[in-house]
Amino acid sequence: MSQFTDELKKEYDLEVIVSDGGSRDLTKEIAKENADRLILHTEKYSQNISQGRNEGAKNSLGDVLIFLNADTCVNNIVYFLKEVIRQFEKKNVIAIACRIEVFPEEVRFSDKLFHGFYNNYVAFLNKFLMGMGRGECQIVRREKFFEVAGYNEKLAAGEDFDLFKRLRKLGKVKFRRDFLVYESPRRYRKFGYTRVFRDWTKNSLSVMLFHRSVSKNWEAVRWDFGFVISDLGFWIWNFGFGIWNFGFGILDLTFLILDLFY
Repeated sequence: MSQFTDELKKEYDLEVIVSDGGSRDLTKEIAKENADRLILHTEKYSQNISQGRNEGAKNSLGDVLIFLNADTCVNNIVYFLKEVIRQFEKKNVIAIACRIEVFPEEVRFSDKLFHGFYNNYVAFLNKFLMGMGRGECQIVRREKFFEVAGYNEKLAAGEDFDLFKRLRKLGKVKFRRDFLVYESPRRYRKFGYTRVFRDWTKNSLSVMLFHRSVSKNWEAVRWDFGFVISDLGFWIWNFGFGIWNFGFGILDLTFLILDLFY
């Protein structure tokens, strides 16, 4: 949140809203110091990503909604904001997807390989097939967001894919390769790319075909000591689940070997 300085907020008429789903760390304390508005989830049931983002949107005032994960950071924030404003001057553009990469100080060769592939995959879908944008950063014209009723709160996963797929029916979804957003690699370190990609794929297919997610909840990931051996451990675990997972296991093992030598 510190990248959104008071000067930037004033120049670009920004409001920073934190929608907290019941965190147990210092999120609320940090948000109180840096956010313009803090939305707290006080119900007994667990709030999913869709519910949290929709609450934030309902409490916003701006014409453009920028949804960011807590562990992300926008590269060159001034250029980013200027271009977002310029892009939405075109009335047919209703949403923007961004290029996502791992923080430079934490990046491995496997991260570059996977994100290079996945960013091109997202670009291809937006260009030729359907709307697509990763939830780490999604930019949406406010009126269109509410026209499609926001994120589907019945989805525990795949809500980002689902939103842009529905928005594409109303207008143009742009993939901006020059909009670079960095993310934490902690999910990849804990589960390995095999499991992450498999979870993304099965939830996206289920949402597209059956309008529901396979995952019942999306597990929050915190750093712990076990991340350093996770890729190898999940490769061994996946080996026993048939030919399909075996192929992904080889891919994960390949990533692990490449990381050792690059």
